[in-house]
Amino acid sequence: MVAASPPPPGDGKQVQLQAFPIIEPTVRYGVALDTFSLSLDTIQFGQTLSDILLGMGMEPLDALRSSNTFNDMLDVRNLRAGLTYQVLDDPDTKGPDYMIYSPSVYRYLKLDLQNGGQDEYVKLPIRVEEGLAAGKIESSLWNAMVDSGHSFALTDKMEDALQWSVDFYHVQKGDAFQLVYEQEYVEDSEAGFGRVKAARYSTGGKDIYAFYFVSKDSTQQGYFGLDGQPKDALFLKAPVRYSRISSRFNLRRFHPVQRRVKPHLGTDYAAPYGTPIVAVANGTISKSGRTRGNGIYVKIRHDKRYSTQYLHMQKRAPGMVVGKRVNQGDVIGYVGSTGLATGPHVCFRFWENGRQVDHTRLNFPDAEPMPEEYLPEFFELRDTYLAQLNSVGDPIEKPSEDDATVSK
Repeated sequence: MVAASPPPPGDGKQVQLQAFPIIEPTVRYGVALDTFSLSLDTIQFGQTLSDILLGMGMEPLDALRSSNTFNDMLDVRNLRAGLTYQVLDDPDTKGPDYMIYSPSVYRYLKLDLQNGGQDEYVKLPIRVEEGLAAGKIESSLWNAMVDSGHSFALTDKMEDALQWSVDFYHVQKGDAFQLVYEQEYVEDSEAGFGRVKAARYSTGGKDIYAFYFVSKDSTQQGYFGLDGQPKDALFLKAPVRYSRISSRFNLRRFHPVQRRVKPHLGTDYAAPYGTPIVAVANGTISKSGRTRGNGIYVKIRHDKRYSTQYLHMQKRAPGMVVGKRVNQGDVIGYVGSTGLATGPHVCFRFWENGRQVDHTRLNFPDAEPMPEEYLPEFFELRDTYLAQLNSVGDPIEKPSEDDATVSK
């Protein structure tokens, strides 16, 4: 008989074997960030990429090569003062390894400072979800947007949808809005806004609607009203956003610089220096220059009947020369105070049949209506958006029986 083996020494308890936890590396920009030390810095005014690279201790030829590589992927003019960049440094290599620069939340550029061929320019994937917003005006449209938990950027998108129908320079206390909009996400973080898909703005006892619609055959595209009427009018309400009317069309105005009564044959929109000025309608530039009184200006001929002029610009947009064809909404210049001006604004002048008139008092013809064969398709989409708008607010004007059944 074989004797049994003696028990192992100890208290008789079984030994428990435990595995070490697996730690997932933090992978971003195509590298494991845990293996690098990271530093963050800000681009200074007048600083070039070569300045930055030489400041890291790179040799001049290496800095020049990296600058050329950067410029091949993204024009160095996109390297803007005030934006930040990251430097990734592996302690086992000589000198920094990567420079990461993000001109926006939607993209980044990785510059391989070790000349290992891992340079890349990446556009990050965007996820889009629909969001709802609502607010009521107590003091200003901006404050109403912020008070409802949203950013100024959404105000800009709302103006895109309603710019032909709502005079945002005369918002009133008690005005209200509801929106269906696109919220963009990058790497699961809110990044920005896409298009406002549906909007209702209530003012003066009336509701103004805008629904973004693209027909299945793509022949009908843009913003349309409650009954399918196009919202793209012949002229925009104003040539600048985020502004206020500082001086109106006035035949007996006292000129603040010349100190005498002189007709003011335009409408002044005060706005910060550098605010984009846009063409209010399609047309061709008929004049582009600078005079002592007007400062830097552009004049656009829209057709045989209408022309517009934009004065006191800080500078013109590139290519804004006589004969240039522009479309409604194109940036033609930037707000300044050149010429006889006391502060930053654009003096907007409007000609009808060769005579300067007050554009705020004109009624322009509506755009061509949507063909009837597209209305059922539009109404189906409209009713979906109406339900969403009504979930965050109530209309002032209740839809008529015809409106409620037209898509049935």
